[in-house]
Amino acid sequence: MKSRYITPSVTLFKEDGTIDTEAMGNHFDRLIEGGVDGILIFGSIGEFFAVPMEERKRLIKFAARHIDHRVKLLVGTTSMIMEEILELSRYAHSAGADACIILPPYYFPLSEEGAEHYYDTIARQLPEVSLYLYNFPDRTGYTISVQTTLNLLRKHPNIIGYKDTQAGMAHSIALIKAIKPKFPDFEIYAGFDDNFAHNVLSGGDGCIAGLSNFAPELCHAWVKAFEEEDLKKVQDIQKTINGLMEIYQVGVPFVPYIKTAMIQRGEEIEPYSSFPFMEADAPQAEKISKILQKWMKKEH
Repeated sequence: MKSRYITPSVTLFKEDGTIDTEAMGNHFDRLIEGGVDGILIFGSIGEFFAVPMEERKRLIKFAARHIDHRVKLLVGTTSMIMEEILELSRYAHSAGADACIILPPYYFPLSEEGAEHYYDTIARQLPEVSLYLYNFPDRTGYTISVQTTLNLLRKHPNIIGYKDTQAGMAHSIALIKAIKPKFPDFEIYAGFDDNFAHNVLSGGDGCIAGLSNFAPELCHAWVKAFEEEDLKKVQDIQKTINGLMEIYQVGVPFVPYIKTAMIQRGEEIEPYSSFPFMEADAPQAEKISKILQKWMKKEH
């Protein structure tokens, strides 16, 4: 059974707030060596909302050259300004990215007609760019519906996938049931790690989810277990992932705690995130350490 685990990479910063490309390159290498199937930069965990346009371009150019098609490269080009979306998407495509992924507008929710108009406008102006829809209703206040997605697919062959970041699987299953029979190559990914197995068993393609930043080898083992139809291994890894999901609950927002977990697993990175995100304090770091220790004890 085929599946993919794509890492939405954190963005690693220097103390002055600029992106640390050397650290990013080392992180990309670690992810690739760990077996992930793709890397997404400037997703939600990548703090796209706090990075200036020129810094985003700088990392896009670096990532495309450094990854060099060893795995698939996706670029988040979300902005509340349409001209920036188009400019950044064209830049990513020309730099060598495989696809772009875009949230719908946030702050004010759109109607179904409004969401379709939004993506229709983008897809028409970027016919050369492969696009993923990014559904994250906790952040936007609304859902990109099944019908809206179908309407867009009938018009735009460059819309090739969908990331569905919701705690439950009901909406993803509705997408799979409605879309896969008509568009079997359309990729439907879960946005949370613990939904990976449910997504694949339901006919989806896997997940784009953050635990793989510090546990790429575990996530790759899950993909391999599905490929080998080793359901005992699938179940065992599900239980491990369920435990690691506790890292998302250490504090709000979770981004700095993923970076702390990476440091505790041996990555030589700085803990900085964009303002006003705060670094993990000592009690939070201890919680993360205990969560990781439970995993490592299972492994040994």
